[in-house]
Amino acid sequence: MQSDPEKLLKRHAKLVHSDMLKVVSHVQRDEGEWIINTLMVEGHEVPFSYKRKRRYKNIAGQQVNLTYYPGIKIVAGIELEVMNVVRIKVA
Repeated sequence: MQSDPEKLLKRHAKLVHSDMLKVVSHVQRDEGEWIINTLMVEGHEVPFSYKRKRRYKNIAGQQVNLTYYPGIKIVAGIELEVMNVVRIKVA
């Protein structure tokens, strides 16, 4: 039986899966009815972002498995690269 990341990767060619990434910082902020979570991961200069309906425990210092795809976010007219997280699991 295949695991969830394997199924996702087969269906969506642009997805990337990484195991055992260390979270350097984890920030949560309210945006309407959603909580936007932003992670900075050791060895990467690009933020990883995902939404949840409720606040989540702080995972700074933890190792995580991430499935994500690259994207662009425009802030104050400036394009910033961001990784949109589809699946996150604490390792």
